[in-house]
Amino acid sequence: MLVNFIAKKVNLKDNFKEMVQKKLSKFDRLFNDSAVATVKATVEKNRQTVEITINDNGMIYRSENTSAEMNEAVDKCVAILGRQIRKNKTRLERRLREGSLDEFIASEPDEIEDGEATEYEVYRVKEIPLKPMLVDEAILRMNMVGHQFFMFNNADSGIINVVYKRDDGKYGLLVPEEN
Repeated sequence: MLVNFIAKKVNLKDNFKEMVQKKLSKFDRLFNDSAVATVKATVEKNRQTVEITINDNGMIYRSENTSAEMNEAVDKCVAILGRQIRKNKTRLERRLREGSLDEFIASEPDEIEDGEATEYEVYRVKEIPLKPMLVDEAILRMNMVGHQFFMFNNADSGIINVVYKRDDGKYGLLVPEEN
């Protein structure tokens, strides 16, 4: 797995990069050689944030953690990624290397917390009218209903899009990728 580093407001030392690569190497047996891990480290005042994103054949695995120490944030991110993979084992088996997931699960302690569902249950189905609108109008409607996301038919492109509110208070737009 190729590991890329992005540093914002910090200079990453080689020993930190080596430590991260070593911790991520436990996922090597799960992903293809073409998998790319992006590690983004940011320092703001006394908060150090690490975000790890692994992209493998269109599947994206992501974790983010903020801590007082960069190494602690990395440890928590790796634990979150491992927990996500274990939790979604049956759904991921078709996507990941065959047999590698069983080895990974067996080698890791079972950390599924109480309250984490192993089955997904659709609690409610809601139908929404998809009238064409601009992105600004979709954001306005999302804010008016108090949701974190809003699906709409983009008037400019004629394609279904989703706007969402990011943790930093800014907005994001999800646009389907053409294959």
